[in-house]
Amino acid sequence: MQKIIIFGNSGSGKSTLANKLAIDKGLAHLDLDTLAWLATSPPKRKSLLDSTLEIDAFTQQHESWVIEGCYSDLLEQLTINREGGLLKDKKKALANEIIFLDLPIETCIIHAKNRPWEPHKYPSKQDQDNNLPMLIDWIKAYETRTDTFSKLAHQKLYNRFMGKKTIIHKPD
Repeated sequence: MQKIIIFGNSGSGKSTLANKLAIDKGLAHLDLDTLAWLATSPPKRKSLLDSTLEIDAFTQQHESWVIEGCYSDLLEQLTINREGGLLKDKKKALANEIIFLDLPIETCIIHAKNRPWEPHKYPSKQDQDNNLPMLIDWIKAYETRTDTFSKLAHQKLYNRFMGKKTIIHKPD
């Protein structure tokens, strides 16, 4: 059973790598962007509990999976076996491999500019393109932010993980 989580900055290639692994290895794929937000304008994060319950349902339905996103608070639920956690069956839900995509900021910006339309995130390609300046600013702040989406949070997640782990600094 493979249980892989992939994380990194926006534009680092998380979805691309997760899609490849899902196809090549027959893994169920979950993009955390699809469950981390409420359908409001402007978008607001769901509670950690609500998102974790959805992740838990996904991990209970699938023996082997790849989960990707930049949400270290959610991903941590899959990497630390702690008492009183939010997951029902920790043994079934815990990741056995993590991949940290720690690419240069410039590479992430290029990827974001060349990203195909993501219909699960935006109603149209034009809406996605209209959001690009904000996304580029977000990508640029990755190394200086201290929130759950930051390089600091991702590095801590990587450092604490005790299973198989890989850090990638260059795109394929």
